[in-house]
Amino acid sequence: GAGGQIMTLPRRLTLLSHKEVGVEPAGAFESLRYGHQHMSTMTLAPNKEVVLEHIKGNAMEISAEIAAASEMTGNGLASPVFEMNVLRSPQKQEYTRIAFYRGRGRNGTFSRNRAQALITIDSTYSSTHPDALLRAPETAPVMMGKDEPLKLRVFVDRSSVEVFVNGRQCAAVRVYPRREDSVGVSLRSQGRASMLTRLDAWQMKSIYE
Repeated sequence: GAGGQIMTLPRRLTLLSHKEVGVEPAGAFESLRYGHQHMSTMTLAPNKEVVLEHIKGNAMEISAEIAAASEMTGNGLASPVFEMNVLRSPQKQEYTRIAFYRGRGRNGTFSRNRAQALITIDSTYSSTHPDALLRAPETAPVMMGKDEPLKLRVFVDRSSVEVFVNGRQCAAVRVYPRREDSVGVSLRSQGRASMLTRLDAWQMKSIYE
């Protein structure tokens, strides 16, 4: 874990089944949102980073849904890796990389239709500061159904990035971007195409003020 020093959002835990706990942010975040922006369906070509021109900020919430299987690939396999970069400077000197690795179902941990996926937040390139603390990526497992869409809720608050995955898992890191222009957001589908079914973004008033 990232250790006790990170200020994370309050979390609400619920029992989803006898062997699974759900986790979601607890609290009235809707009251902190302003400047809503919405994107509808968009196809992400494989292996190409797409910068979202109009969505940027260093205190924001992003809610995104990515289809489980892409209609375009024909074989029904979703991209094995979906990435979102936040706090990204235009030339990518600084960025924080969120990556979701879809399970292939071979380990059959729960059943044939579910597999262990991984969510990772990599802060290696979050700051160009020479004294920035470099840590290995924060990684957490999440059980996903084979045909389940990926639902990400990402909270960016200047020096923290926190990601909730399908109401089932979360990961958080501290980040210290140095540049004023490290406010961009980009998406990337690795290996295969992905279908972004929707993305909503809000600017956020600081939760800690």
